Amino acid sequence: MRARLALAVSGQPYELREIELKNKAPELLAASPRATVPVLVMSDGEVIDQSLDIMLWALHQHDPEHWRAPQHCTLQAMQTLIAGNDGPFKHHLDRYKYPNRYPQEQGSHSVDEFSAIHRASGAFWLRGLEVMLTQHAWLFGPVASWADMAILPFVRQFAHTDAGLV
Repeated sequence: MRARLALAVSGQPYELREIELKNKAPELLAASPRATVPVLVMSDGEVIDQSLDIMLWALHQHDPEHWRAPQHCTLQAMQTLIAGNDGPFKHHLDRYKYPNRYPQEQGSHSVDEFSAIHRASGAFWLRGLEVMLTQHAWLFGPVASWADMAILPFVRQFAHTDAGLV
């Protein structure tokens, strides 16, 4: 999702191919040994197979909304926040969203307890983002940034995991 956001805002043309992860297309396997999505295959054969790298590539080509240079931070500050999202927050999100995938980590906790523990940890991180959003409309100022768009899809996943919980 975040790669698509950057490709869209940058106006870079691309062909979207939906991938069924349970039955990966041979073209995906040939393009990227990691066989994960997203994968951007350039016309010269270069392959970019990390969503953040795709975002940065697209924004380097054209950044009409200045996502890489918001008013109230540096690229390093955004990278630090994104690392917190992609590391600890994503760890908790995965365990909250898919607790059955981690039976070896559950210990004496039930699946529901395990999920709730990770939901609480993820929510704690989100409260930090909320504090940032009390200062500006977006994380680093009055307009969207690379960090906002890199983090947004994961916040959305968290919110939609159990929409009935407040």
